[in-house]
Amino acid sequence: MDDKINQLKQQFNTRLSEIQNTMDFDKVRVEFLGKKGSVTSLLKGMKDLSGDERKEFGKKVNELKQDIAQLIEDKSEELKRMEIEAEINSMPKYDITTPASLTRGSYHPITLVQRQCESIFKSMGFTVEDYAEVVTDYECFESVNIPKHHPARDMQDTYYLENGQLLKSQTSAAQNAILRKYGKNLKENGVPIKAIFPGRCFRNEATDATHENTFFQMEGVMVDKDISISNLIYFMKTMLSEVFRKDIKVRLRPGFFPFVEPGFELDINCLICGGEGCPSCGHSGWLELCPCGMIHPEVLKEGGIDPEEYTGFAFGLGLTRLAMMKYGVKDIRDLNSGNLKALSQFTDDDNE
Repeated sequence: MDDKINQLKQQFNTRLSEIQNTMDFDKVRVEFLGKKGSVTSLLKGMKDLSGDERKEFGKKVNELKQDIAQLIEDKSEELKRMEIEAEINSMPKYDITTPASLTRGSYHPITLVQRQCESIFKSMGFTVEDYAEVVTDYECFESVNIPKHHPARDMQDTYYLENGQLLKSQTSAAQNAILRKYGKNLKENGVPIKAIFPGRCFRNEATDATHENTFFQMEGVMVDKDISISNLIYFMKTMLSEVFRKDIKVRLRPGFFPFVEPGFELDINCLICGGEGCPSCGHSGWLELCPCGMIHPEVLKEGGIDPEEYTGFAFGLGLTRLAMMKYGVKDIRDLNSGNLKALSQFTDDDNE
């Protein structure tokens, strides 16, 4: 039986030296270590051995199996290194002395729109805040009057992480932090809270021409004494007129959002089709652009502000849809596609 083990070792070493690629490697591994492989077949001859011989032979077969397994693992690592080296060697060589291309790059259209909006709101006394993309359930929902098991959560199919945190589904996730950050200055010095906080949001959406699972918003809040809906309308009209530099037809209709009361949907007449109806606007002639309303008293209270003394408005401007309207992008999915042909037509000259 020892002769069979030695013979099998020689066969394996020969086959191992013949391996040139991963396909050969898999064949050899199955040939010797598979369920019907050569090492397993050796054990079939144990039935003719005595008890002591069977024990000794089984031990030698197991040692052979371990040796072969180790050699196969070493060969696998060697093949991986060979494949990486072959890939590196096959890469084209570049002449670093070649003059660089003078073709200019361009900013993403959403970046251009965001910068323009930030500039507009800064001119009206708003500060620009940044906020995390991974937030807690409290930040995204509970702090803005959406408690656990509230049916309004069904409106946002959210990406939850294993640690209980989530990818923020709305820029409202920063609202509580903003109210607390500037609330003291409001109460002690009478300085209104005026802030915008743009950011990327995530929802498990079924994508189409107007819906994406990753999109950009710009949240804005203003809190002071005697703030009303008229203040909200003024700032929205000012912003839109500056962005599009022409009169834009808009409509304000009632909408439900737990963090505002009353709540509205600000729609813009579709600039792709001129209001006639197209896939970009769901054939309605209108595109939902800016959910907004007066901040709910519970949200103010949660942010440490007395709703009996102060009022405020909040809006969630859809930067992605705003970019679609401004630049005539018909399909929202183009903006995240990385398609340079579609995106390179925009330059920072548009942001002057």
